[in-house]
Amino acid sequence: MENKDKITGNELIELGFRQGKWMKEAIEHINTNELEGEAMLDYLEQFKSPDPIGLHTNAVEFSINIKAENEQEEDNVSKVVNSMAALMKTPTVVDGAVMPDACPAGPNGTIPVGGVAVAKNAIHPGMHSADICCSVMLTDFGKADPKSILDAAHENTHFGPGGRDRNTQFRFPKALLEAFEANYFLNDGQMIQAARAHLGTQGDGNHFLFVGTSKRTGNTMLVTHHGSRGPGARLYTKGMKVAERFRKELSPQTLKQNAWIPFETEEGQAYWEALQTMRDWTKKNHEVIHDSVAEKLNISKEDRYWNEHNFVFKDGDLFYHAKGATPLDAKFMPDITGPRLIPLNMSEPVLIVEGKTTKSNLGFAPHGAGRNVSRTQHRKSKTGTTMEIFNEETKGLDVRFFSKEIDITELPSAYKNAEAVRNQMDEFGLGEVIDEVMPYGCIMAGDWQINAPWRNRRRQDKRKNK
Repeated sequence: MENKDKITGNELIELGFRQGKWMKEAIEHINTNELEGEAMLDYLEQFKSPDPIGLHTNAVEFSINIKAENEQEEDNVSKVVNSMAALMKTPTVVDGAVMPDACPAGPNGTIPVGGVAVAKNAIHPGMHSADICCSVMLTDFGKADPKSILDAAHENTHFGPGGRDRNTQFRFPKALLEAFEANYFLNDGQMIQAARAHLGTQGDGNHFLFVGTSKRTGNTMLVTHHGSRGPGARLYTKGMKVAERFRKELSPQTLKQNAWIPFETEEGQAYWEALQTMRDWTKKNHEVIHDSVAEKLNISKEDRYWNEHNFVFKDGDLFYHAKGATPLDAKFMPDITGPRLIPLNMSEPVLIVEGKTTKSNLGFAPHGAGRNVSRTQHRKSKTGTTMEIFNEETKGLDVRFFSKEIDITELPSAYKNAEAVRNQMDEFGLGEVIDEVMPYGCIMAGDWQINAPWRNRRRQDKRKNK
């Protein structure tokens, strides 16, 4: 009896099938069972690539909870709305909203800061961005002295690039380590090393440690703002690579920044679990800083609560991608213990808010004051010395920069008018302010790049060559 020629991967590709993990097992099954002709094609039917999913012909309607207050803002709002409209043609998207603090965050079609995009059965890594779970936490320290809190926090926090050295690292909880090791998106040596070293660090940019007093009670409150640091950035990179693989196969017309991972796939389930672990890590990142202050001063907390404003929230088969939008609806926060936090700028109070879900807010509020212009544009617009600008804009406040270098792109004038944002919150029904943390002072990274190692080496080389 003549042996049938074995089928090969190249022959399957010639038949129009795409190469993938499925192919090895399929070839083995075909050859073992000596399938050929119609029988083989019937078996292979399950592996056919679906027809490409096209973009929505028209952008899905979305709520615009923002209006321009001046000519400068008109350009900002126009760019935000245009970018959101392009995003709303993404085939998975079913709803969306824009908040009053919105500003562009990339090429047209990129979700703006202050944007919410709702997708069905899909997770879009580009819509939560690299700063996964950027969030704020508040601890109420009763009648503690604000300066003592700020001083203790300054000694215990860490801003700037990189992480803590081994001597100053916080203990990495066993349960978190096991969660990292159990997920293939998180279980690699560099990821876990970064998770250890970056615990208790706050990064740079607009991240801060803020101390103030409650307008309602007079109690001293500590508020921190940061995300998932190095581990989150690594997870985002991995997620984008997987999403791009799916985009090429499922919907090549979709913009790269809006690629998605189908939730029902093995990758989608694992990525969702990885996001939850990263959420746990980030919450712990806040907690260790707050707890270290309490331990140093031997004081107790009276209350504590937190919320993300840069994350993906699930409700049934809908995934709410909030890039710089604060969740109002309790269904989005499984561990809710208090109201929500909306910081504005270092000279303005942190708002403590509650609110109801409406058709236009989708269960979200702004996450801050936002920007109308880029950091570079803002820096160019300022006149006077850095110290003059700093003194003018922080008068009466204890404002510190961890790097000891002032960053004028984080001063109050770099942000939208706080009063306008609050007025638009009222106008569009985006949360009710129930208390305010009045500013005493804050710590930020500052312009650490001025004395970055590579800059210092360049200066030294120039001095040697003189």
